[in-house]
Amino acid sequence: MQALLDVILPVFLVIGFGYLVTWRGLFSDAAVDGLMRFTQTFAFPCLLFRAVSQLDLAAVLNPALYLSFYTGATAGFVAGIAGARLLFRRPWPDSVAIGFCGLFSNSLLLGIPITERAYGPEALPANYAIVAAHAPFCYGLGLTVMELVRSQGASPLARARSIANAMFRNGLVIGIALGLAVNVTGLPLPGVLTDGLDLMVRAALPAALFGLGGVLYRYRPEGDMATIAMVCAISLILHPAITWGLGRALALPVDQFRSAVLTAAMAPGVNTYIFASIYGVGKRVAASSLLLATGLSIGTIWVWLAILP
Repeated sequence: MQALLDVILPVFLVIGFGYLVTWRGLFSDAAVDGLMRFTQTFAFPCLLFRAVSQLDLAAVLNPALYLSFYTGATAGFVAGIAGARLLFRRPWPDSVAIGFCGLFSNSLLLGIPITERAYGPEALPANYAIVAAHAPFCYGLGLTVMELVRSQGASPLARARSIANAMFRNGLVIGIALGLAVNVTGLPLPGVLTDGLDLMVRAALPAALFGLGGVLYRYRPEGDMATIAMVCAISLILHPAITWGLGRALALPVDQFRSAVLTAAMAPGVNTYIFASIYGVGKRVAASSLLLATGLSIGTIWVWLAILP
């Protein structure tokens, strides 16, 4: 119960406040869009740049960490596609968008604040190591599969160009790449620059959580409940369970094990709806799964916190 009160509820209260003021008309849809654009395009790239540029790469770049987390994520992607296609008879593009919901957990808006509140800021390097690969891996896999099912007859070069364009226009990927470049080269940054970046970083999480509440109000459930329930089960149970099993088998250090399982246990991220919107398929399932899984995760995160070492 203490974990629920001290760790989970403060984060969800900020989300709930954003939901409430949007519902009551005190914060417009345009304001929600502007706030989320600020966080996704500017504040979070700054956060990732600063975090990755300061990571102790030798300590956190553990192959077992990536294998544990991303095997679970890939299994969620495959399970989502298979379930949508075989159980619910969805077209291939819809199935890929639904599978993406099982692939892309909310590692930034929920994973980082929940981990920080549970285990302190010193627990976050493994989170940042996961996040550094998250957008490139998930978008790379999702875009590749989607382009394969949509671009029948297109040349391999055209497909590769389409995937690269989508990947490297993403602000999160740019922030990660620049942070990695600074880290590897040891390039010194002027204090005035890092101070300015840190101001942006401090705004990122609270603004994004508040904006997420407004996003969740907008995307209320409308049908497809069986498919949505499948996505929730994949995101909240299957992915963290696989990550837990592999993390144990590969003897992950405790701090990395906690970060991997908690990040895997998060609901689908807003990027799942963005991905569906890019292609105009599976948007209702993506939006409703985002809302319902985020609400359900209050209980499931509590369970995972209770059983983590």
